[in-house]
Amino acid sequence: MEKVVSLCKRRGFIFQGSEIYGGLSGIFDYGPLGVELRHNIKQYFWNKFISEREDVYGMSAAILMPARVWEASGHTELFTDPLVECKVCHERVRADQPEAIKDHESKHKGEKVEWTEPVNFNLLVQSKLGASEKSLIDVNLRGEITQGVHVNFKNILDSMHPKIPFGIGQIGKAFRNEITPRDFLFRQREFEQMEIQFYIKPDEVEGKKWFEYWKQFAWEWYLGLGFKEENLRFRQHDLDERAHYAKDAWDIEYNTPFAGWKEAWGVHHRADWDLRRHSEYSNEDLSYFDEESKERFIPWDIECSGGVDRAVLFVLLEAYTEDELGGEKRSYLKFAPHIAPIRAAVFPLLKNKPELVAKAREVYSMLKKEIPNVQFDDNGNIGKRYRRQDEIGTPNCITIDFDTLGENPDLKDTVTLRNRDTGEQERVRIEDLKEKLQ
Repeated sequence: MEKVVSLCKRRGFIFQGSEIYGGLSGIFDYGPLGVELRHNIKQYFWNKFISEREDVYGMSAAILMPARVWEASGHTELFTDPLVECKVCHERVRADQPEAIKDHESKHKGEKVEWTEPVNFNLLVQSKLGASEKSLIDVNLRGEITQGVHVNFKNILDSMHPKIPFGIGQIGKAFRNEITPRDFLFRQREFEQMEIQFYIKPDEVEGKKWFEYWKQFAWEWYLGLGFKEENLRFRQHDLDERAHYAKDAWDIEYNTPFAGWKEAWGVHHRADWDLRRHSEYSNEDLSYFDEESKERFIPWDIECSGGVDRAVLFVLLEAYTEDELGGEKRSYLKFAPHIAPIRAAVFPLLKNKPELVAKAREVYSMLKKEIPNVQFDDNGNIGKRYRRQDEIGTPNCITIDFDTLGENPDLKDTVTLRNRDTGEQERVRIEDLKEKLQ
């Protein structure tokens, strides 16, 4: 974990939020490479869960929502973690995290630490909107993006006229006032989620069928991020750990190097909890009328949800590799090509030869039109460039040399294409590069 965190800062993936002011716990900023990696993961989600399907609609709901929404969803009452306070220094930690308690007690060397009895601490981030005391209204920064879909259920019905079963998907920020944010991107106070809510008939057979379908779909999608199957597993929630809305809940877990198996993705059977509660609290009819059966009912919801930042973290941990190449030790990120921040890097063999630089720029410009995340790199010698690109996970490097210019007539208009994982090189015609890289 420490090596990945160090690499992330050194190479421009992830920085501590507001670092020059001392930083904020549980808040992180994405640098140039990190934002590309995150974008590629989100785009992969959007393509597979929404764009390539006929039965899922995309949307983007607002971050600020009235406090009443969270009363309806049950979060105001039930979205809590147990909190204890150190009687010596009055710092607070989660009562259900033995590691956090042990870490804190180790700071009080030689002192006996006593704790208060656990109390429930609500994680919703509260705020107010309005220009005067009279007009102020209570709002919350959303604790999950899910409720933005449910409160727009009627709008989607009226505007898109979907036939059940259908889903609504989105990607967006959520906020939780975590007691003890920890483990880098794993537990943050500001984070991003990607999910779909899939509405079905309120029927046990339908529920089981679609629940199993989305479990498998999510599993295949997560594997597509480049994970080894042995590093992922399914785990069903015990009854006493299920969220207040869950009829059933399963997680895809990743075997982390810092804390063993941790939640990566969740599939939840939310039944009619959300739509029924919002109907009651808003006095709006959120039922669905089935034209075929002539039935009116409140649909059940199968949720397929995961954290964007957790996906970024787990992808980084899975991709981090140490080996030996050419008699030298190296560390590199073995990203799946379709999510790599940089798909390929184009080099001139020597930066002080204008003819090589000009040709390299020509090849770079040609590729950039088709593959936007291509990089031009002429900084340092060729060996250092290879190592740098390996470390940031670039799958291929393209070198323009004198043979490209025709020093060897048989190799004119060819380049050296190097593979990140093996270090192997092959000559490829410039006109074939796009096909090779895509």
